[in-house]
Amino acid sequence: MAAGMRKRGRVGSAARAAGFCGQWLRRAWQERRLLLLEPRYTLLVAACLCLAEVGITFWVIHRVAYTEIDWKAYMAEVEGVINGTYDYTQLQGDTGPLVYPAGFVYIFMGLYYATGQGTDIRMAQHIFAGLYLATLLLVFLIYHQTCKVPPFVFFFMCCASYRVHSIFVLRLFNDPVAMALLFLSINLLLAQRWGWGCCCFSLAVSVKMNVLLFAPGLLFLLLTQFGLRGALPKLGICAVLQVVLGLPFLLENPVGYLSRSFDLGRQFLFRWTVNWRFLPEALFLHRAFHLALLATHLIMLLLFVLCKWHRTGESILSLLKDPSKRKVPPQPLTPNQIVSTLFTSNFIGICFSRSLHYQFYVWYFHTLPYLLWATPARRLTHLLRLLVLGLIELSWNTYPSTSCSSAALHICHAVILLQLWLGPQPFPKSIQHSKKAH
Repeated sequence: MAAGMRKRGRVGSAARAAGFCGQWLRRAWQERRLLLLEPRYTLLVAACLCLAEVGITFWVIHRVAYTEIDWKAYMAEVEGVINGTYDYTQLQGDTGPLVYPAGFVYIFMGLYYATGQGTDIRMAQHIFAGLYLATLLLVFLIYHQTCKVPPFVFFFMCCASYRVHSIFVLRLFNDPVAMALLFLSINLLLAQRWGWGCCCFSLAVSVKMNVLLFAPGLLFLLLTQFGLRGALPKLGICAVLQVVLGLPFLLENPVGYLSRSFDLGRQFLFRWTVNWRFLPEALFLHRAFHLALLATHLIMLLLFVLCKWHRTGESILSLLKDPSKRKVPPQPLTPNQIVSTLFTSNFIGICFSRSLHYQFYVWYFHTLPYLLWATPARRLTHLLRLLVLGLIELSWNTYPSTSCSSAALHICHAVILLQLWLGPQPFPKSIQHSKKAH
């Protein structure tokens, strides 16, 4: 009898232990799900992913062959400046004339010296690997403040994109440099450091003009926050910095500098297009097509300004007034209002771009998780959003592009744009108070 009791006791203890273990495992599983689904864990997941990215980028640099595209041309262009040529019309590399503003020249001049006159490719790759990790850090800080994107999505933003790793550490394009400065600018804006944010924004523009796609959103934010009179000093910072950076070239040949570095009418080659491959080449090159895209771009921006961003009930012209003199009391901008406006402004420009080349992927790659997950899940499930993200990645990794890959890219862009239009207002009529503007 005693043996039976001991046996039942052992069975009971084993059952309790099994129950405890099962409860612990269930709790661990629930916490793991929270870790992957709750935006408040963004920084923890980001730290793990950044550590993983150190190994991934190191592996890519040492195991995947470097491909020369524009690096030697960049070095030849800045070498001309080093040798005393300040006339932009006389500066060129193997791929053509210098077509980037002065900030590009100074930054890549530093890279020229850091890499033994551009000959130490491995050193350049390691520098761009550091730039890649810095960009990820800046992006994660933005997502941490918006609290919109579940952390599991960041795996697809980091480790799963072959094209972005290639752009940074296998091609050494200038696009990542411009975007790193842009994300630094957004972080400063989120910290309510508007003057420094505008300064970094202008510095990003001075590396590559694609950053101007964010400019309509930035202008709207400045007018909303400060009115015309208060926004003018911030806009003046942007303008003065461009003049100061370009001064040596403006003094030598102002027309040559402006026409080369800020050439908005530059023609793109059909063989490199990612987004318009399904069009006949004659239509792709036609001026009327370019004007139609520009008109559609401006109309779409205006619709978002009037129907999505400006929600006070006053006329749009009220933005020109001092905030204290408006009918609706001024409210500090929230992180989501800042990020949504800037990312949407840029995305609209991407949708109606005359041409997208492979290195242009970084213009909006790190903003895609926010654009897809900023609206409630009832619009699109997590699975459908991941499908859109995967199709975009596939389109950018199809080389050369095909009619199908270009069409798929446009369909995905249309889905995101429609979701942004139908989603909740980033500027509701009642705005929560946040930090005081600097």
